[in-house]
Amino acid sequence: GVSHVLTLALQELSLLCKRDVNGVGMLYDLLRSRWLQALLKIYECLQHYLGKRPAPVTQQARALSREVVELLREAPQSGEIKELRRLLRSPHFKAALLSAHDTVAQKDFEPTLPPLPDNIPENEEAMRIVCLVKNNQPLGATIKRHEITGDITVARVIHGGLADRSGLLYAGDKLVEVNGVPVEGLDPEQVINIL
Repeated sequence: GVSHVLTLALQELSLLCKRDVNGVGMLYDLLRSRWLQALLKIYECLQHYLGKRPAPVTQQARALSREVVELLREAPQSGEIKELRRLLRSPHFKAALLSAHDTVAQKDFEPTLPPLPDNIPENEEAMRIVCLVKNNQPLGATIKRHEITGDITVARVIHGGLADRSGLLYAGDKLVEVNGVPVEGLDPEQVINIL
């Protein structure tokens, strides 16, 4: 992992330190620092967690529930079995919980982006596609029209707001499209209504 690569780099740098190459001592100290080591351990833990995404045991929980109810019908009737059958047959459990489980289990909620064109010129500006999911909370950013270019830009990002917490929007970012609607030529007030 990353720790192994860092160990190898430190071994190489220690050899260069002995030769007194410019700046190598500072780089060696930086790579040996405790805070960098801790950051790398956090990074490795996060990478390990991302590789182990939880997966549903079944994509058909409603069908499995019906099967369990049928098996319980044939079992000797005790108070617990009657209660379990009643719970499994209740509309709230079947319609809400199991239906929601099956819906989530059968869909991939990762965003899918269109492929980049092959013929992008090298001097083309870079563009980020940002996806922020708003509930009832405000975006936490203000927009304005750039005085010179006329572009709609992020004027400021409010500390602690949704945009700030996401780390995806910055003051000065140019808005090209909001919710699939191009914003070129629109007034900031019209863009706010789309947001």
